[in-house]
Amino acid sequence: MIYIKPEILERVNSWLTPTFDKDTQEQIKHMIASDPKGLEESFYKNLEFGTGGMRGIMGLGTNRINKYTLGKNTQGLSNYLKQSFPNEQVKVAIAYDCRHNSKAFGKVVADVFSSNGIQVYLFEDLRPTPELSFALKHLNCHCGIVLTASHNPPEYNGYKVYWQDGGQLVPPHDAEIIAEINKLDYSEIKFEANTDLIEYIGQDVDNAFITASVKNGSSNTTAEAKANLNVVFTSLHGTSIMSIPETLKRAGYSNVNIVEEQKDPNGDFPTVVSPNPEEPEALKMAMELANKVDGDIVIGTDPDCDRLGVVVRNLENELVILNGNQTMILMTDFLLKQWKNEGKINGNQFVGSTIVSTPMMTVLANAYNAECKIGLTGFKWIAKMIKDFPELDFIGGGEESFGFMVGDFVRDKDAVTSTLLACEIAAQAKAEGKTLYEKLIDLYIEHGFYKERLVSLTKKGIEGAQEIKQMMIDARENPLTEVNGSKVVRIEDYQLAIAKDMTNGNEDVIDIPKSNVLIYYTEDGSKIALRPSGTEPKIKFYISVNTKLDNMSAFKETEQLLENKIDAILKDMNL
Repeated sequence: MIYIKPEILERVNSWLTPTFDKDTQEQIKHMIASDPKGLEESFYKNLEFGTGGMRGIMGLGTNRINKYTLGKNTQGLSNYLKQSFPNEQVKVAIAYDCRHNSKAFGKVVADVFSSNGIQVYLFEDLRPTPELSFALKHLNCHCGIVLTASHNPPEYNGYKVYWQDGGQLVPPHDAEIIAEINKLDYSEIKFEANTDLIEYIGQDVDNAFITASVKNGSSNTTAEAKANLNVVFTSLHGTSIMSIPETLKRAGYSNVNIVEEQKDPNGDFPTVVSPNPEEPEALKMAMELANKVDGDIVIGTDPDCDRLGVVVRNLENELVILNGNQTMILMTDFLLKQWKNEGKINGNQFVGSTIVSTPMMTVLANAYNAECKIGLTGFKWIAKMIKDFPELDFIGGGEESFGFMVGDFVRDKDAVTSTLLACEIAAQAKAEGKTLYEKLIDLYIEHGFYKERLVSLTKKGIEGAQEIKQMMIDARENPLTEVNGSKVVRIEDYQLAIAKDMTNGNEDVIDIPKSNVLIYYTEDGSKIALRPSGTEPKIKFYISVNTKLDNMSAFKETEQLLENKIDAILKDMNL
């Protein structure tokens, strides 16, 4: 006898009613008989919005991405939009990536919006996520949707929601929309399309987006410097192939080598274990090509083209992958220097970063008389900074997970413009007889050598989610007092919104939205952050250490000392 928990059985039975199509009902009946564990995983909860929207495994059930869960979200969002803009013709833009079912899901979402009297601009084919953010503002839409699961495995898909400003949902809209969705029954979804309200978009928006990317990503690099830069690029089977080669071409970069085996969009991502530019394995083929053609810089993007991995040559002329912190330090310094040289910094400028990214961002901003605003993980918080401080100029912003945004014409991380920016920095450095790596070391000598490392523990399924929850409870109930022989001097608990000075017991309120993050700061300047992922079954540990770097010749020895220190911290924490 198969036992199914009553609350799960109630959800399952509701999906066996005529509200759901016959094929769905038959598949669920088959799961009841053959896969009760899978049935439990599919129905034990409703998919929720995390730091990157709603993301999950495709399949049947309330805890899966499918026609009905997407339809319910879209119906709730339609209701909310009509309440929020009662006297306007509501307009939305929809994009999708290369994943299985993304195009079909995009059409389902368009159908539901249109059936609710909402004007829909639907991309004719796959497009990068940053182009959706751009299109939303370009077409004066109230809302935008992109169907993507970023760099997750092939069985995943997702649903990211953008608001009028071009940024992802933030409070109060996110909670209010979720409440609207939760009110609904699946029978209330309007799936019948009003084709008069669906307009397909493509080349016109592409041209406008690429023109804006070239404008924002360029920086007075000479034609000779551009021609001398040897670029290797891979789209990792994703959407960036639709935009990045053309953007580089229009910006004047003619020496671009594309990894042909990874050029065609493919939701199976057949040449990589994971289409994640954070993973060295994902960039292996591009690095092999770079060695073959003597490339100066390698750039790879994730499937929806909002994040990029950058590979450069080190002091021994070997190819090495920069981590997200290093990439954003190079980009931020370049932009700050550009603004300073143009006389545009007067104390009313800022850059954006996140609580788990390198502290060097603040040091760098201070050196240029600019502010570094720090937000929660997720680029929606950096986009929100622009909206919250309209009196300040936003220069750029990044996060450690390989995302960067140049200016505010797109209000999400943007691998199209950032790829061009990386090429600009590399081309100018080469013209000076330097590499990007040497440029980075110069910044360490000037501002301090900051070294970071991310450790992720994967905990899948119901049991995994509970294990991650318990790890955070244990960390709060038994906080570290010392790490690798250095006393903990400050603890920031973003769930309680309290920062405690451990030397005197004083507590301050953290004035940003609450989040399940815990950060320790030690006497020797180390920083250790604990954070469950909002989009993957992982708990993440972010380690940052720093020291002084005297000169280029001391780099390797100093780097090894910092690596050893991180190893010791991880060992001390049993990681």
